[in-house]
Amino acid sequence: MSAPAATALIANAGELAGRGMSELRELALRVAGAGLAACDVGLATEAAVRASNGSIEIAGRAYPLADDARVIVVGSGKATLAIAAALERRLGARLDGGAVVVRDGEDTIALERIEVLVADHPLPSERSIAGARRLAELAAGVRAGDLVLASFTGGSSALTSLPPPGVTGDEKRRLHELLLASGAPITEINAVRKHVSGLKGGRLAARIAPATLVNLTASDVAGDILDAITDPTVQDGSTVAEAVAILRERGLWDDLPESVQRHLASPEAESPRLGREPHTVLLVTGRSACEAMALEARAAGAVAQVVSTELEGEAQELGRMLAALAREAGDGDGSAASPRVLVGCGGEATVSLGRDGTFGDGGPNQEAAVAAALALGEGAAVSACFLDTDGSDGGTEAAGGIVDGHTVVRAARGEIDLEAALAEHRSGEALAELGDRVITGPTQTNVNDLFVVAVGPAEASV
Repeated sequence: MSAPAATALIANAGELAGRGMSELRELALRVAGAGLAACDVGLATEAAVRASNGSIEIAGRAYPLADDARVIVVGSGKATLAIAAALERRLGARLDGGAVVVRDGEDTIALERIEVLVADHPLPSERSIAGARRLAELAAGVRAGDLVLASFTGGSSALTSLPPPGVTGDEKRRLHELLLASGAPITEINAVRKHVSGLKGGRLAARIAPATLVNLTASDVAGDILDAITDPTVQDGSTVAEAVAILRERGLWDDLPESVQRHLASPEAESPRLGREPHTVLLVTGRSACEAMALEARAAGAVAQVVSTELEGEAQELGRMLAALAREAGDGDGSAASPRVLVGCGGEATVSLGRDGTFGDGGPNQEAAVAAALALGEGAAVSACFLDTDGSDGGTEAAGGIVDGHTVVRAARGEIDLEAALAEHRSGEALAELGDRVITGPTQTNVNDLFVVAVGPAEASV
């Protein structure tokens, strides 16, 4: 893959590489673009699925179908539309219908056999409830011998949100608000949400039985934990007791609506035990994206190192840690014989907003970028790029941010207070003023967040 091809998915790559430490920025963007290209779930679906006489083959496993058997698609999430479109292309007339729920604001397309419903993210809405009800309705209508292809990807918890009996949509939305503002990792957030739901925690899979269920998904969770990725259609590994403990440890219990507290004290909060575990195919993972980035870095003449495929934690701390690793990799002075590139990925970094929940424009990747810039200080021959693969970091128009060893100097000249931007969670505003937001537009994928750190030598200019 050439440098232009690798950066084609980053709409403003040329502009971003034209300031600061331009050569290091160009390298970081080239490698990040290769990682983003490797996250194409549509292509991965086409490679994994094919129809033949009397069966459908998925990732090398054949599923025989009687003549009257139906093939139905259900799903929700940021990467789901691309998977659904690829399934229509591959299966054609053998596909009998279905529905998927996608995020408002995406470049949606009408499909011939699958309904495309629009809902809201990161907080659920009435449209999210309607979408969830439609999926539950389809699941209730399948029968033994049918094949259900489920595609739940990152963002599905908000896009398809079905409150359990006794809990209103507004009360469930309040639960989501509290969890997202708490700074809890996604595994904890999902552990709670699965027990206050009519769909999650394997409940949709229970409705689909006794039809055959196959999951096609992409991992946006560190460690590729299935019940945190596609939780409506796999066995829940958490318990109500664990969910309640999380809420208490995070200091959220007393702020919950009373209806949610009552539900968590009832037997209905426990997730069902599924009779059999469905086959799950991880079409794209952070690991495969990291491998693509490392390959691109080596093609550019750099020494590549995969730091981690399971990074999690507070965004600011991750940014500072990666800046420290970059300094160690090249002594921070650009004296290495050839550039080094550190790549990695992980679950979405967390941002703790505090009790009042006040924040400005930004997201975890942009916050990590600003924290890295401050940790690098002035003159370090390093450029760091942080990227949300769905193209919308923290619900903003930016996918992430890029910084380097001249960012603090440029910020000072522009009277941009990076420390205040971090403290007030306005990282996106600071990066926008610097012109350092990474813009991709909607990508129709959602894999682990990616980071690339390029370490000198480089010709640098402010």
